[in-house]
Amino acid sequence: MSDLAATILIGVFGLAVGSFLNVCIYRLPLGQSLAWPSSRCTSCSTPLRWYDNVPLMSYLVLRGRCRNCKASISVMYPLVEVVTAIAFMVGYRLFGPQPLLVERLLFACAMIVLFVIDLQHRILPNVITLPGLVVGFLFNLFLPPGWLDSLIGLIAGGGVLLLLAEAYYRIRKEEGLGMGDVKMLAMIGAFLGWKLMLVTLVLSSFLGSVIGLGMIALKLGDMKYALPFGTFLAIGALVASVAGDAILGWYLSFY
Repeated sequence: MSDLAATILIGVFGLAVGSFLNVCIYRLPLGQSLAWPSSRCTSCSTPLRWYDNVPLMSYLVLRGRCRNCKASISVMYPLVEVVTAIAFMVGYRLFGPQPLLVERLLFACAMIVLFVIDLQHRILPNVITLPGLVVGFLFNLFLPPGWLDSLIGLIAGGGVLLLLAEAYYRIRKEEGLGMGDVKMLAMIGAFLGWKLMLVTLVLSSFLGSVIGLGMIALKLGDMKYALPFGTFLAIGALVASVAGDAILGWYLSFY
């Protein structure tokens, strides 16, 4: 099989995985089972036929509306599927068919789910972050950057945000970061190691600052407006997972 055909095939597989991620995004905050009941319209609860549940294509054919009740279907559904497909194709092109690819794709899926859930609900479910701590560390018993970097990343990732959250609370007398952010960065450190965890923290903090200042400038919020930091952590982590080493190399070239 040619590289192009393999890339397209894994992209199609990514669309299917993205469809499952949509189930996770919708049901996890509600505490619902991921396996039962079958997929159904969120407006009229009509079970979806198989041909109305084809990733991306069904949304396009139905023009973004339920076949039964004509309620609008959130554009987030096809976006998640497309982003997941792109992540799978980029991952395959960067890492090739090796065990590291499995780890990075699993990590990307977790980041996509956490991004959307935190954006919509301002929560980061323990059912993802806590098992992610263990899974990330176990992968790194056999894969780079290795178990020691993973362990340091896990401890430092959680510790850095925990200290920042405590300092913010003592200075401002209000919570600035939630424990979900702490556990999420610890999970990122477990998967990527301490160096790329730091890259993630810098990137996400910079992005959050730019967005926050932009919202203030546009009068869409003020200094006390709570931005969902997990969404920025997810973006920073995805960038770090594919380009973190290059970013580190570029930064260190100045010294």
